[in-house]
This record gives sequence, structure tokens and C-alpha cells, in this order.
Amino acid sequence: MLKDQVIFMDLYFKETGSEKDETIIFLHGGTMAGWMWDGQVRTFKEYHCIIPDLPEHGKSIDLKPFTISDSAEMIIKIIRDHTVNGKAHLVGISLGGQIIVKILSRNPELVDHVLISGAIVRTIPHTESLLKLLNYAIKEYGPVKDTEFFIKANMRTYNLPKNLFDKFKESTLLINPDSLERILTENLVFKLPNNLEKVDVPVLVMTGEKDYRIIKESAKDLLNALGISQGYMVPKVGHAWNLENPKLFNRVLRRWINNKALKNDLIPLD
Repeated sequence: MLKDQVIFMDLYFKETGSEKDETIIFLHGGTMAGWMWDGQVRTFKEYHCIIPDLPEHGKSIDLKPFTISDSAEMIIKIIRDHTVNGKAHLVGISLGGQIIVKILSRNPELVDHVLISGAIVRTIPHTESLLKLLNYAIKEYGPVKDTEFFIKANMRTYNLPKNLFDKFKESTLLINPDSLERILTENLVFKLPNNLEKVDVPVLVMTGEKDYRIIKESAKDLLNALGISQGYMVPKVGHAWNLENPKLFNRVLRRWINNKALKNDLIPLD
């Protein structure tokens, strides 16, 4: 069963499966949308899957302004209103992972298992010069961001399959420079919230081998902040590795949420 829902300040999300089953909520990365989880949703048919489009993304493009804090509250409301037992497994990449970290700091009792990949939690100094540089970069990038050349270039930085060009282009065209600035600012100045040491939820922290250094360092910071956590690097993949290697991603996720040991083709994060 597939349902489209609009709730809480017009946040859009898609549902598959039955609310009587365990719920998995998939949170997409910045400048993308729920479509990035299609390869997971098709596989986890026996689960109740919820796939939101975050504020200022996809079908929630008119819900402004985007903040990680507000997005976390929206997901918390979804868990309370749309799950059979008031709990959900949470899966997030990049910006989606940051939102999950915020949820864990506020309401860990609503969370069953977590998989976070590619989330920056190592604070980039929130200085006036950084924000000025970001503003300048977006102004320079704005006039060309919607060109086919730059869209394909961005896809290459994520190692995205070429068959996703149309969906990636659609997401890119929806986001205007003002929205992009808000999204990137939230992403870059995010820092580890308080209370994570009290979280008793199993958290799997991951990063792609081709991810940026700050993301790999952030993964270790997150592991150190959490109690019940494991961390692994995935060989030969980049940031959005659920799209690069959905078969591997799905296998890892399924084993994790069912409390099964992960196989040894992953590299432990020391």
C-alpha cells in the first residue's frame, strides 16, 4: 500500500506497507528528496516505511525555513502519530543523519534502531567570515546551478548513477539560492547536542571510504559521544552509498535492525 500524506505545517511524506508493522523512517540528504530511498523502500516491503521530503526540499519545497531543529520536531510528531508502538527505526544520510542526532538528544525513547551515514557533527567554526564566504559562493553558484553541466558535476561528486539524472535535476531546480543558503548553513554549523551520552539506542555510524575527511572525523566524534554504538567505513563508495550500492546498504540495514552481526566486508572505525 502506498499513501501520500501531508501533516504538521504541510510536511509531505510517503508511506508504504501497513502501520501494523514495524516502522522505518528514511531521511534524505541535503538538496535531494525522498526519491533517494526508492531502492530501500522496494526491498523493505514487510515494514511500514515512511519517507518524508524535508522542508524546502521536494514536495515540501514551500515549507520554510529549513532548520534541523524544526525538522526533528516534525519527525518526532510523525513517530508519535503514525507508528504502531510509538517507535521507529531511523535511517539518515548526511543532513538526514544530523536530524536523527537531534532526535536522539531529545526523544530517544521514540527510537528503536538507528543507521546514520555521512553526517557532519564536527563543528565548523560559526564565524562571520565563514558565513560571508558561504553567501558569496552561493551567489556565484546560483546563476549556473541549474545548468546541465553543473548538475552532472554535482552527481559525480556523489558518485550517483547516471540513471538518476532526471530526479537529481528536478530536486536541484526546485531549490532556490535562498533555500540553498539556509540548508547549507544549518548543515555546516551543526554540532553535537547535549545528552547523547544518555542515549541507550543501538546506533550504527557509517561513512563511505570516499567521503570527505571531516565526515570521517565526525563519525568518530559521534561514536565517542554515544553509548551503544558501532562504526564502520564502507569500502569503495562515496557519500550517498545507498544509491551506489543499494544491495549492500539494504543488507547492512536489515541485519542491524534485526540485531544480527554485520559481515566482515566493512572496515571498523577505530
